[in-house]
Amino acid sequence: MIRNLNPKAVWENFHLLTQVPRPSGHLEKVQQFLLQWAAERGIEAWKDNAENIVMRKPATPGMEGRKTCTLQAHKDMVPQKTDESRHNFETDPIETYIDGEWVKAKGTTLGSDDGMGVAAIMGVFESKDLRHGPLEALITADEETCMYGVNHLSADTLKGDILLNIDNETLGEFVIGSAGGVNISATLGYKEVAPDAGDVAVKITLKNLRGGHSGLEINEGRANANKLMARLVRQAIQDDSARLSSWQGGNMRNAIPRTAEAVLTIPRENLDDLRELVGYCRDIFTQEYRGVEENLSLTLEETALPAGEMPDEIQDNVVNALVACHDGVLRNIPSIPSVVETSSNLGIVKIGGGKAEVLILARSSSETMMEYIQEMQESCFSMAGMKVDYSGQYGAWQPNFDSPITAKMVEVYNRMYPDTPARVEVCHAGLECSIIGGVYPHMDLVSFGPTLRSPHTPDERCLIPSVEKFWNFLVKLLEEIPEK
Repeated sequence: MIRNLNPKAVWENFHLLTQVPRPSGHLEKVQQFLLQWAAERGIEAWKDNAENIVMRKPATPGMEGRKTCTLQAHKDMVPQKTDESRHNFETDPIETYIDGEWVKAKGTTLGSDDGMGVAAIMGVFESKDLRHGPLEALITADEETCMYGVNHLSADTLKGDILLNIDNETLGEFVIGSAGGVNISATLGYKEVAPDAGDVAVKITLKNLRGGHSGLEINEGRANANKLMARLVRQAIQDDSARLSSWQGGNMRNAIPRTAEAVLTIPRENLDDLRELVGYCRDIFTQEYRGVEENLSLTLEETALPAGEMPDEIQDNVVNALVACHDGVLRNIPSIPSVVETSSNLGIVKIGGGKAEVLILARSSSETMMEYIQEMQESCFSMAGMKVDYSGQYGAWQPNFDSPITAKMVEVYNRMYPDTPARVEVCHAGLECSIIGGVYPHMDLVSFGPTLRSPHTPDERCLIPSVEKFWNFLVKLLEEIPEK
């Protein structure tokens, strides 16, 4: 049982969170849980006008003169599961287990992103023994989809001088800057046509890819199921007179798609050729991603003939756009070549029933390169006759290399763990700090946390020894928050 791991202040609360469904967009149960949890412990807590949970805790006697510290995390989790899993993220608890030094979930995302941050906040706020100055907590809503909570955060909600964002994935890494992002959607309505009477229908399924976090792991060369499917479908149209009836690939704009499924119709006499094409693509994709996608599965099966499909000219334009659109890293930061600057993730493709929908998450730490990648994707899909819109845009968090709290954190961490010195970094993931800093420009902000790997995938895991080190560091840091 993970609740028996140390430190219990974190693991017991994280276990409680795993029992409460909290996928992005469905946060009613976790909101109610957190408010009830706080009430039972006499902690001041409320839900603000942006669906965030805010808590306050007075200073330990004698420490009232310290700067007010805001602990911040997000309560939603990315709902990803294996193809075999029957898990319902809106109703079922997460099933955790211990695998050596790691905590994992059975067939689903673990929710340590950002359940570990929320659990740590809960541990701090319920403790009667910790020494600290004035504290407040901000537990935000729908960070993983549109950053709703911070995008609607009022300027009079928080009182903190320092914001500690507990949403980083590597122990000893202190992040002081991150990329901005924007959702790019391309849509098109069309009138379906009936398949030819002599055609047969097939369902092509691509699955068992690794997927991944579209910011943290976009540079690891992992396959995008939508991009691979686009290559296959285009070839099937060209060589075998295939017609596209439906397509479903990916389900989160910030997760590299692990699966894609397309239903095609095809003249019966071309069916054997299409089988050969699927086998050829399976071999090619396996070779191209050897060492990265070891479990890639690509299959074809006959299915019932659908009632409708895309007209030829619309189908060709949309499929060509999916082949042509940029996916992956566009470039790294020229002055910091190890860090990705600009990327895009072809996260969701939904086609069928007379509507085509594409959702891309683009990221960049450069304002002008963000504009460029938006123009690139808009140009691509506009040529296919699709309507392109933007939503959920947030700016980059520009690093403050003179941050006093970062300097204090590095000093405390290196004192506690001299064998593994702290690192100050900027990252390509999107963090809420950029938006919070815009609302509260006086705040000194930094992001940190225990070690997690492969968030946004069913292989998400949390390194057990890192949690105790993280907790002990957090406790010591709160003791040493400077005076006002």
